[in-house]
Amino acid sequence: MDDSTENVGVYDAVLLVSFGGPNGPDDVLPFLENVLRGRNVPPERMLEVAEHYQHFEGKSPINEQNIALLNALREECLRRGPHLPIYWGNRNWHPFLTDTLREMADNGVKRALAFVTSAYSSYSGCRQYRENIAAACAALGESAPQIDKIRVFFNHPGFVEPMAANLVRALDHFPAADRLGVPVLFTAHSIPTSMADSSCYALQLAETARLVAAKAGVTAWHLVFQSRSGPPTQPWLDPDVCDAIRSLYEQGQRRVVLAPIGFISDHMEVLYDLDTEAAGLCRSLGIEMYRAATVGTDPAFVGMVRDLIAERHFNLPQREAIGVLPANHDVCPLDCCPAPAMRRP
Repeated sequence: MDDSTENVGVYDAVLLVSFGGPNGPDDVLPFLENVLRGRNVPPERMLEVAEHYQHFEGKSPINEQNIALLNALREECLRRGPHLPIYWGNRNWHPFLTDTLREMADNGVKRALAFVTSAYSSYSGCRQYRENIAAACAALGESAPQIDKIRVFFNHPGFVEPMAANLVRALDHFPAADRLGVPVLFTAHSIPTSMADSSCYALQLAETARLVAAKAGVTAWHLVFQSRSGPPTQPWLDPDVCDAIRSLYEQGQRRVVLAPIGFISDHMEVLYDLDTEAAGLCRSLGIEMYRAATVGTDPAFVGMVRDLIAERHFNLPQREAIGVLPANHDVCPLDCCPAPAMRRP
């Protein structure tokens, strides 16, 4: 993509949009109440998740990781353009989207492009963020800037290639002669099957897993899920990562690599569900486990975010994607990724 540095384009700012996380013990329960408001999640599950945060002194790493991505993206855009101010707002914790959009309006921003830290299409990973942005704009009234969302990037080489490189580095822990036989479990956040049925989430995850595996030269892999939070009576995507590990053990496998392709940074659900819970299971079974890093602030990934901004800001015709699925749409259709409750029989 052309490294255009002229700032003649459609937008006058960029908005980094993420999930948010607590910054200390006193934040944990209010944060989780924000996350779970309106959802049918048992109170005991909320307290269980709250306990996960206490393993890390009540602080999620996601905020510092978003700050690192924000700074890296600012440097990349300063170097290559477009030269736009970049703001940051969260769904569930400070800085909240409403506060950030108010700051943007006060600074004279009229139209901004939002990069959401979710690579896949689903209600919770795409449409709900658009609803959050719309609600924040409605709270500001006529002064609110117009916000357009960048397309999901599950099959962009700037996401796939650094994930594949991280997977190779994890496999390098094993002797060269054994690497081809080491099974890889690609993990992603589970969602209710009713939500999955109304989106391309599972299809896109399977494609990313296939692309990353092919790039890394891996043939023995499975797509598994983690971090479910709904009631036991509600079906969610499976198999669960820990169930998959037990199944591998029963098949005689004593080595495994976990690759969290469903996440862009090593936040709480990676650190606890994989590095703590799944790793502990592997130790108890005598399985040698390594976990591939997420993309974080890998230069290729940061460059991808800049390119996604540039393609919309400058109305560039190129929509880069690899694999069998096309690049995702720039503008979501009105019926895209509906909430499960909105689905018709």
